Amino acid sequence: MRPPCGTGASGPAAAARRSARPRAARSGRGPGRPAAAAPAAPYRGGAVAAYEKWRGTGVPNEEVSTVSAVSSRLPVFPWDKLEPYKATAAAHPDGIVDLSVGTPVDPVPEPVRRALADAADSPGYPTVWGTPALRDALVSWCERRLGAVSFAHANVLPVMGSKELVAWLPTQLGLGAGDRVAYPRLAYPTYEAGARLCGAEPVVYDDPVTDLDPSGLKLLWLNSPSNPTGRVLAREELARVVAWARGHGVPVFSDECYLELGWEAEPVSVLHPDVCGGTYEGVVSVHSLSKRSNLAGYRAAFVAGDAAVLGELLTIRKHAGMMTPAPVQAATVAALGDDTHVAEQRARYRARRRALREALLKHGFRIEHSEASLYLWATRDEPCWDSVAHLAELGVLVAPGDFYGGAGEHFVRVAFTATDERVEAAVQRLG
Repeated sequence: MRPPCGTGASGPAAAARRSARPRAARSGRGPGRPAAAAPAAPYRGGAVAAYEKWRGTGVPNEEVSTVSAVSSRLPVFPWDKLEPYKATAAAHPDGIVDLSVGTPVDPVPEPVRRALADAADSPGYPTVWGTPALRDALVSWCERRLGAVSFAHANVLPVMGSKELVAWLPTQLGLGAGDRVAYPRLAYPTYEAGARLCGAEPVVYDDPVTDLDPSGLKLLWLNSPSNPTGRVLAREELARVVAWARGHGVPVFSDECYLELGWEAEPVSVLHPDVCGGTYEGVVSVHSLSKRSNLAGYRAAFVAGDAAVLGELLTIRKHAGMMTPAPVQAATVAALGDDTHVAEQRARYRARRRALREALLKHGFRIEHSEASLYLWATRDEPCWDSVAHLAELGVLVAPGDFYGGAGEHFVRVAFTATDERVEAAVQRLG
């Protein structure tokens, strides 16, 4: 049994269903390596280098032309560029304060660990859709926390971490050459990677309603609270965008992984009736337990919204075997049913945010947006790599703003996910 896929002939859900059907073979997606196997090439310099070395071993070009180095579609992995600055920061006598990646450092809540351990004896395959208990927990949380109404199991689907979902969603929706995927001008790099993996065209926007041509647009990403800026979109703005997308048959996926981490604004989900009008056609929200519950190592996440779209994804993911491990499903149920640990973690982050914000301001930085999420979006009105280099000399590592788009070239993203001791060390060095 799976969620209904819907029967409507038009609208965003139908568009998503049509786009998920098999497409004709595209260039670069052939039958794989020819029967006349070439000598194995050592893996040096990435997949592209290995592929090029293989091509030079005498196999006729017409035989290898169908083999594609998929990684050649992607930009250079951005974090590799930060390694020299990480080495500089690590050379500080008191050690590095790594504020570059928003990875949790605090303990996994005890009820969650206990649930994981209790479910450890799970020898059988889990289901892609999750246990009924997990689906109940997802539905209950969406209604209680997001304000969703009349939710059912058909409106939820667990995934193996939100990054996996973001990266492979365009492929799973059947997008490819000639299709376009839109996302904010300043954004998490994986939106672009997901578009490029399937051969679609990535398109950036400041305001989707005024900036985007809906023709050929097959997926619209929203992100509120924003990574990297921490900006929160008001419910009126979200409603305006959803109405525009529905009017043009464009499915909306809203990345809301930082929704429970609002500091100076209260984030709102696209599933709230004030935004979606109480109907979920063409609207899906993406949620993660990595930040709210310190479960980045568990890869616990889910999507919620349009039952037709989620039904298509469920069918595809069944064939691909994309199953959340049974112990993680049990841990997710425990995490979503306990608000106490979320409040405790918020208090830790609030204190760290306050300390780092004050220190950065005193050090000559200006903070923009940053009303939610786990980051401070900071600038000294200089090239971002100059700021990165300056802070690295102090033993503090931050992320350059151009990782998230050219519009961030004068900003750095400062995570407040370090321990209290490391945050205090950063404050002292900035003083």
